[in-house]
Amino acid sequence: MIPLSGMDTQGKLDILSRDAQYDLSCACGTKNPLEHRKRDVTGDGWLYPVTTASGGAGIILKTLLGNRCANDCKYCPLREQRDFPAVALSPMEIASFFYEFQLRRPLLGLFLSSAVLGSGEKTMQMLVDTARILRCKFQYKGYLHIKVIPGASKTSIDSVLRYASAVSLNIETPGIKHFNQLTTCKDYQKDIIEPLRYIAEKTAQGKRRIHTSSQFIVGASDEKDNEILGYCNAMYRNLHFDRLYFSAYQKGLGDSHIYGEQAHPVIERQRDELFDFDVSGRQSLVREHRLYQADWLLRKYHFSYDDLIFGKEGNLRLDADPKLVWAQAHPEFFPVKVKSASTNALMRVPGIGPQLAKRIVQARRGTCLSSFEDLALPQSAKKRCAGYLTL
Repeated sequence: MIPLSGMDTQGKLDILSRDAQYDLSCACGTKNPLEHRKRDVTGDGWLYPVTTASGGAGIILKTLLGNRCANDCKYCPLREQRDFPAVALSPMEIASFFYEFQLRRPLLGLFLSSAVLGSGEKTMQMLVDTARILRCKFQYKGYLHIKVIPGASKTSIDSVLRYASAVSLNIETPGIKHFNQLTTCKDYQKDIIEPLRYIAEKTAQGKRRIHTSSQFIVGASDEKDNEILGYCNAMYRNLHFDRLYFSAYQKGLGDSHIYGEQAHPVIERQRDELFDFDVSGRQSLVREHRLYQADWLLRKYHFSYDDLIFGKEGNLRLDADPKLVWAQAHPEFFPVKVKSASTNALMRVPGIGPQLAKRIVQARRGTCLSSFEDLALPQSAKKRCAGYLTL
């Protein structure tokens, strides 16, 4: 480690908010530049555009409390025994800074995570203390997302849930076999699965709605897409998590012996950016993008896990989105009739999503449809649904 002394809060936050990029937990694989994370022009930190429940846009500030990690996660650039600028903020420092910052510019809230600073319980207490200061001392009422540390006790989780608007704990891999390839100091069942189940249990009981999410590291181990999405399906159905995220492993940041260092090409990175979001030609990011598309089918399009189509090796196709792959494999389902199809049936048509399907159903109630022009479909949707839709 490279200890830094005499650094002010702003200097520390600049390092810590940059290091927080390694834990995405925000929508990725998008081609929309407005949704890409970026550094604030004032230099105050890394800002993450998010979509609100109402469909509007907002900004959150994302940072770590500290980056000197005691864990050995082999895919992580902040793992123990690596040399980099090691800094930490006290709970009062980050709470005060954020509160003053959000008074100067509109923010939806704060995403607060941390490396394991000595021990998991010590780190959890620091996260809880930060949340308590914001809620109680500063009377902050906005969005507060707290990242739960692996191995957190039930008491610590209960404390976080008293203050957080949202909580997350990274599942990291689909199963213990892949997990054990990436760490020797964490226990998959005790440190990951049991806390995830406890979070699900407590948030289901609470009177106050708390958003729950988790994240997979994609490609650091030799996991397959069907394994990842199988776990996603179980977490949505059994644990009722709200969102799951996928982070493409970046070669060059992890231990040289792990699968991700042996199998994948280098991902080009721009200065101050972890990802170039142009997914064409970059296999790891295309894979991440396809996983997000499949996840969207499970959450929003009423697809079942069994509807997803995988290749012989258990992976999604990289050259086509999974919804189109399903449509091509089920010609008996098409063409779908606009005048009589259900919303769910319309959503199976390439180019038609939940909002457009609802709009079609509403339009036909008050209009005698005589041609596709009556639907006023976007040009992009017309092109994609050609051959799959009929009056």
